[in-house]
Formats: sequence, structure tokens, C-alpha cells
Amino acid sequence: MRTIPVDTSAASVMVALPPQPKVKDRRTGERAMDAETGAALSTVDVMFAANGEVEILTVTVPETGVSADLVMGTPVAVTGLVARPWENEFNGQRRHGIAFRAVAVTSLVASASTTKAA
Repeated sequence: MRTIPVDTSAASVMVALPPQPKVKDRRTGERAMDAETGAALSTVDVMFAANGEVEILTVTVPETGVSADLVMGTPVAVTGLVARPWENEFNGQRRHGIAFRAVAVTSLVASASTTKAA
């Protein structure tokens, strides 16, 4: 599957909704797991502001890559962000979109206070 790297260096990114467990099957509540590592997956909604535009992105990230202190409005760093176009057909209807995946979503607040203390 094709992945497109997303450059976040010129963007302001902050948490729009705190991390939630990613569910594979809504009927059973089964948790989505990373196919390669077996890690549990979470989603984090982030506000991505760049080039005078703002978008809300839902980013899938392994649970191990999510800072524990993410609340609405927290400035974050998104490591290894990629976009993946997807398309499927269900009941004769074609759907398509872009899924976002990252290695980690970490708070910049902790790193800023650590820098000030140094």
C-alpha cells in the first residue's frame, strides 16, 4: 500500500481530542492491533495548522507511542506521520479517503519545561 510522508516541521499541531482505543470490530469491541508489532492501537484527533489552513486529523498510533498527558489543547510532536489513501466498496457503495498513521504523538509541554530547567 502506498504511503506518503507528511512534513510537520512548519505546522502547529495540538490535541483536539485525547487518545482513544482504536476498535477493530464495533460489534464485539475488539481492539485494533498493529499487524507487524502486535501493539494495541489508539487514535488521537489533532488540529494541524499549516499554510494558513487548519484541519482536524485522526491519527492512528501504537499505544506505546502516545504520551500519557495528552489533553485537549496540548501542543504535540507527531513523529513519522504518513498518509495512506484508501478505498473500499460496501453494499455497492464505493468509499474512499485518507488514513493518517504515526509512530508517536508526544507532548511538547514536558519537553519545554525540561528545556527551561536546564
